[in-house]
Amino acid sequence: MSNVSAESLLLPAAGTSWTGTLDGPAGRIEVQLTAPREAAWGGCVICHPHPLYGGAMSNKVVYTLASTAGKAGLATVRFNFRGVGKSAGTHDDGVGETDDTVWLAAQLRAALPSGAPLLMAGFSFGGFVSLKAAPKVDAAALMSVAPPFSSTRAIYAVGDGAPPAPGCPWSVIHSRDDDVVAYEDSAAVLATYDPAPELTTVDGAGHFFHGRLAEVDAVFAALIAKVVPAR
Repeated sequence: MSNVSAESLLLPAAGTSWTGTLDGPAGRIEVQLTAPREAAWGGCVICHPHPLYGGAMSNKVVYTLASTAGKAGLATVRFNFRGVGKSAGTHDDGVGETDDTVWLAAQLRAALPSGAPLLMAGFSFGGFVSLKAAPKVDAAALMSVAPPFSSTRAIYAVGDGAPPAPGCPWSVIHSRDDDVVAYEDSAAVLATYDPAPELTTVDGAGHFFHGRLAEVDAVFAALIAKVVPAR
């Protein structure tokens, strides 16, 4: 594992990670790129929770999503949004964060074999950002954990309403007792999509899925299985 700057992403050796910075659309972006133990058949970009409330790529839900993707044979990119860790810039209400996500997806796609599928995933604010990015990068699938659809722009930056449908298989997991992102609000918005995502509702997991990460893993693994190419 290194901690240096690079001009573009290159997959590290199988089963290893590279941590460093890339010069993104608005400055330095801190990235961790992890290669699966066998040859990657695709990739996944994973977005973390709100940076103004302690969100970072080290978040345990984000780590779980990356671990699930890696075990399934995907190369994974986790990164820090603007102003977090070694990433430059300041929080941009989800606009610049989406630009960075789209840019990193292109970087990962360029590092993968031609035609390899690219998946997107995110938790909380990162779930909203990855939803915005998914149709822009022609995502093969989207995994959302407790995605917010609040009208409070200062917190969740939804702007003028829910983003367009991602145009790919989409799974969501959300706890009914979420004390950060209201389950009822998100479920109501998700139901307006056509087609609606596959929503897995759980009880007692709160927002951060303490002790319940295996359920996040299971839902994401099932989604990944839908897009594994024939070998």
